[in-house]
Amino acid sequence: MSLPEHTDLVLGTAGHIDHGKSSLVLALTGTDPDRLAEEKQRGITIELGFAQLALADGTQLGVVDVPGHERFVRQMIAGSSGIDLALLCIAADDGVMPQTEEHLAVLELLGIRTCVVALTKIDLVDEEWALFMADEVQGRLANTPYADAPIVPVSSRTGAGLPELQAALSSAARTTRRAKAGSRLRLPVDRVFSIKGAGTVITGTLWSGTAQAGDEVEVLPSGKRTRVRGVQVHGAPVERAEAGHRVALNLNAVSTDDVRPGDFLAAPGAASATDRFDAYLTYLGVPGKGKPLLSGGRVHVAHGTREVTGRVLLMDGRADLAAGERAYAQVRLDEPLPVAWRDRFVLRSYSPVHVIGGGEVLRARPRRTTTLAPGALDLLEALRADDEAAVARAAFALAAAPVTAAELAAASGLDEAAATRELDALADRALAVRLDSGAGRSARYAAPSVLQKSRAAIENALLKFHAENPAANGIAKDALRQRCLPRLEAGSFDTLLDDAVARGVAVMGDGAVSHPKAGAGARKLEEQAAAQLAARLAEAAGAPPAVSELIAASGLDATLAHRALGALEKQGRVRRISTDFCFDTAALAAFEQAVRNRLAAGPATATELKEAMGTSRKYAIPLLEHFDAQGVTRRDGDVRRLNER
Repeated sequence: MSLPEHTDLVLGTAGHIDHGKSSLVLALTGTDPDRLAEEKQRGITIELGFAQLALADGTQLGVVDVPGHERFVRQMIAGSSGIDLALLCIAADDGVMPQTEEHLAVLELLGIRTCVVALTKIDLVDEEWALFMADEVQGRLANTPYADAPIVPVSSRTGAGLPELQAALSSAARTTRRAKAGSRLRLPVDRVFSIKGAGTVITGTLWSGTAQAGDEVEVLPSGKRTRVRGVQVHGAPVERAEAGHRVALNLNAVSTDDVRPGDFLAAPGAASATDRFDAYLTYLGVPGKGKPLLSGGRVHVAHGTREVTGRVLLMDGRADLAAGERAYAQVRLDEPLPVAWRDRFVLRSYSPVHVIGGGEVLRARPRRTTTLAPGALDLLEALRADDEAAVARAAFALAAAPVTAAELAAASGLDEAAATRELDALADRALAVRLDSGAGRSARYAAPSVLQKSRAAIENALLKFHAENPAANGIAKDALRQRCLPRLEAGSFDTLLDDAVARGVAVMGDGAVSHPKAGAGARKLEEQAAAQLAARLAEAAGAPPAVSELIAASGLDATLAHRALGALEKQGRVRRISTDFCFDTAALAAFEQAVRNRLAAGPATATELKEAMGTSRKYAIPLLEHFDAQGVTRRDGDVRRLNER
């Protein structure tokens, strides 16, 4: 089955109990969204129902029918979280009722931009009353985003108004933009069940990305990985489902205990659960009361198809929020949620439970603070304005160290491609410096001021080190990091150190970092010590003193002497053959040649080789073991043989 070329949308019902939502869905689609026997027996919707509405212009609407009873507002919020346009049902014989108000609040808080009003049950009232009620509804919507929503009188029982309602839905769909955006799969799960022979199946509205067989997905918040075995849209198998569809996914190797309603499916790495997020929220107030929202107050937080408890902490020391006011806040959760920038959420009072507000997620994984540091407000305002360039600028301005595009994306909410694009744009304007982090590592970006401060910190730390350790030729790289920029992770510090070296502030050598000027004296001392030791070993030729005796006789500091011997080894001027002896390279080469000449005539014992080298046993055994280790000779019992090359 191929998908239509035009964008499909999800239509959600809303309205008070017994205002005809499910009956209207049945009349429009031919599908009864009430699946449960209890729903049919009691005549009320308890769980979410689903249907497909094919409009005359070819638009396919996935329909989510929600409960209207006050006890099931949580299910209503879950069902509304992925819809693109709303069908608000208001009974002509009843008018606007408490759950009408609550559902309207939910639609606004979730950012649903488009609404069509069905004035239902017109067969129960006369024409004059229907006109009066339409005016009442229009007046109620006047100060909402739905002031221009069409109001269509309709009767599910007689069919009156159904063609006009379908036409209004077609018109609304043509001007509706998808509520969710994004290129990677994100899907809140609203149903989970098992089918014999197929396994576990989940359903939900695909918020973003695509879904096709073989895709790996992650179940959040558990983090369990699985693969998609099959995809259906409106009950028909498809090769691929696009964002905006109601989908059913058959999952591989997971049970109905591994994934539950309220969980989230996401492409690996596309989302991660967090126990806090920064938000811009609206407080509507508790119905019938003037009670403010106190900072730190406990609430229910509904996101996607899950609701958890938590606290709302207002920013910058604000104590409370009055009904109708908006503010920045950090929401601390008792259980993690996989929220992301631009997601909408609904707040309900802790007890008794009422919809009291909600808002938009800005930063999904912020620091645990409600104090806005300089520049932090700029970032929140850029996120609220949905301005990716401004978000990148503000997040980059807060970075105290070089950042990769992935790190900026995590800190700001941008996806990695957008972060790369915006960082490169900043670099083109000389507001950022692109730093090569080496093979296999992502490029990092830093503000010129950050580089300047880090160079100064590195230089000051090196100067202090050399003042405290005049004989040392340098400090280990990580020790330097601990001295000057201890909060920086190693990769970021390496980038800054490379910049300092390129600018002539630091010198790297022999695994240590030194200052080009302050370290010169130490390097000169090392050079002088190396020359002294090399001369002594050359003079001793084939009979050098033990290393400990060599250092003691030199009068040098032991650390300096060992460092000087190491430098001589790297230069190839001396060779350490054991912990006890270092040989002048020319003397060692002479011994090796003597051994080769003797073994060319056949195998020889250690004593015979000692005599061939013209040395004592004190040196012969360490020399022969060295030649064995180097592969020049091979010991075979009591004799040695020359290794063939």
